[in-house]
Amino acid sequence: MNHATEPLSDVDLQALAEKTTRIVNEIQTVIIGKAKAVRLAVVTLLCNGHLLIEDIPGVGKTMLGRALARSVGGSFKRVQFTPDLLPADVTGTAIFNPKTAEFEFRPGPVFGNVLLADEVNRATPKTQSSLLECMEEGQVTRDGVTYRLPHPFFVIGTENTTESQGTFPLPLAQLDRFLMRLSLGYPSNEEELLLLERQMKRHPIEDVKPVVTPEEVVTLQEMVTSIHIERALREYVVKLVDATRRHSAIHFGASPRGSLGLMRASQAYAATAGRTYVIPDDIKAVAPAVLTHRISLKPEVRARGITAEGTVEEILRTVPVPVLRR
Repeated sequence: MNHATEPLSDVDLQALAEKTTRIVNEIQTVIIGKAKAVRLAVVTLLCNGHLLIEDIPGVGKTMLGRALARSVGGSFKRVQFTPDLLPADVTGTAIFNPKTAEFEFRPGPVFGNVLLADEVNRATPKTQSSLLECMEEGQVTRDGVTYRLPHPFFVIGTENTTESQGTFPLPLAQLDRFLMRLSLGYPSNEEELLLLERQMKRHPIEDVKPVVTPEEVVTLQEMVTSIHIERALREYVVKLVDATRRHSAIHFGASPRGSLGLMRASQAYAATAGRTYVIPDDIKAVAPAVLTHRISLKPEVRARGITAEGTVEEILRTVPVPVLRR
């Protein structure tokens, strides 16, 4: 069945909702107290997008990637980005084989289902670009030969918000390649106590089991595109993005890629709620994660302490929400 062109049946919808719920629940056995962030990470995967996490060290960014990879039965690769990291260290390189007198391609860590690009802003722009090309095209070209990346291919880029010395900030055009940007934050006292109790003898990541296969994830990604979104809601998406381009505090607003990402993310969010259609609350739930990293505030605005998050929230409050008749 071609899910991209046919409406979802009740059976398809039930399977989509059940499988995504199983993925979320399995990840939450490790990532405690971050239900919304986990759900949005899974939504990003369902959209065949990529995720950027900006946060302090030690809050579970790496563990989120490992848990997600294990829950979908996929391979997990991690690369620590540093200033001396070369593009070939990420994508792969050609090694001379003296037995065959030929160069052989040795795949790099991008040839995995889930890639954690740790502190991606510490690598040079050239190395950053090599990763972002893989994210956009889903392939690596070396010496005129194209190698397809596995499906699904999901990149989690991380940035340490406490240190900026020796970093190469991602430009807006490259940030635009990430579907969502999230922050995990500190756990509450109760959540941290539960975390200690669960890790007294062994790390719970060892108990995370695959609840779906990579092939099933690809099918779920196809099914998400069949979630119905009314024309009025598509217009609402366009108006929200257009508002980022007209807002007095914003220097550069979101691109059309932001509109597409917002629509697709709302479809996946609706699917995780067990619905075959999008409602305004789906769009409002994903909008901050989809839009905040796609806008650039004016310097004088940032100097007054105004944030991208606060500006997007203001836009959500001011743009009229369409009333749907069902």
